[in-house]
Amino acid sequence: MRTSANGIEIEYETFGPTSGDPLLLVMGLGAQLTLWDDEFCQMLADTGFFAIRYDNRDIGLSSYFDHAGPPDMMKLMMARAQGDPVQTAYTLDDMADDAAGLLDALSIDRAHVVGASMGGMIAQTIAIRHGARVKSLVSVMSTTGSPDAEPAKPDVMAALMRPPAGSREAQIEQSIDLNRTIGSPGFARDEQRTRERIARDYDRAFHPEGTQRQMAAIVTADSRMDALGQLRMPTLVIHGDADVLVPPSNGQQTARAIPGAELMMIEGMGHDFPPEIFERVTKAIADNAAKAR
Repeated sequence: MRTSANGIEIEYETFGPTSGDPLLLVMGLGAQLTLWDDEFCQMLADTGFFAIRYDNRDIGLSSYFDHAGPPDMMKLMMARAQGDPVQTAYTLDDMADDAAGLLDALSIDRAHVVGASMGGMIAQTIAIRHGARVKSLVSVMSTTGSPDAEPAKPDVMAALMRPPAGSREAQIEQSIDLNRTIGSPGFARDEQRTRERIARDYDRAFHPEGTQRQMAAIVTADSRMDALGQLRMPTLVIHGDADVLVPPSNGQQTARAIPGAELMMIEGMGHDFPPEIFERVTKAIADNAAKAR
């Protein structure tokens, strides 16, 4: 399904009846809505939610910003470090406003918001900019954007930032290699399932230029620490203790920043969402949402 929101086109899908409690799922860097697993979304719907997953701008089947061209990441990071003004195609604020616009398009006044990785940054920003519309907040494997947040090790960032491969098959293998690097070491790896998902997503939409512009929005974003301290909705922070891309201290910092936030640290979880935790996470999201009721 597709709708106009915040001046762009947004592709989205829903699970469960519209009478359910609205829950918006926000995905991360370069990730399409399909990375929210069908089985997980159906579990949320079976719990009583009207679950909505969508493609962020510049990825999947939502509007692209190719007219803006590729960002000069080195120049942006240097300008940011020196405190100079920076100009990007869009910001995390814009992406948060996309989410609010999608709720408008679906005639939803308030929703529970769950975001993973960059989606957690966006979810936090939705809560900051559109707090009256957020019933509860769940930030998964994400960060506050604070300058003192622990970064990934250089080799992990290098794996994330590898340029696109030259063919479909090579890109699938590169994506599988990244999953091996940042995935969950405490859970069995289903390589066939991973391969099928990556191939399906590649065929649905492969748009690495959008990933670069999303990364530019991340690296130029201001710290959310002070603003997070003003939030008052029920909040759950979920993080893996084996996350090498966004180290666990980031989840701990996020939970400390938000008054009353609960921290759920999952043993053996890296920077992905293994099926073995679907049931546990679904219950945790539902329990957090129940606090808003």
